[in-house]
Amino acid sequence: MKMLLTVEFPLEPFNTLVRSGKAGEVIGRILDTIRPETAYFTEQDGKRGGIFVINVQAPSDIPAFAEPFFLNFEANCKFRILMSPEDLRKAGLEEIGKRWG
Repeated sequence: MKMLLTVEFPLEPFNTLVRSGKAGEVIGRILDTIRPETAYFTEQDGKRGGIFVINVQAPSDIPAFAEPFFLNFEANCKFRILMSPEDLRKAGLEEIGKRWG
């Protein structure tokens, strides 16, 4: 299942890794490991951030996606399930609406 992984990097240890020239190497290793479908880096609430579309086969896969960010950057990670338009069509909204509306 596709999930949106958002990562918020605190200033430390990221600043220290940037100063030592290792931040790019660590991020590269993480991306090579988690192999996101899409990866973007941006600002989140005034901090460095990343947005990744990942493919999760089972809930037990989640630590493999989060731990590299936790252990290397002390980052905050959030996971959200993604639905395509086709997934939404399959959701049965009409029936749900009739039952609960």
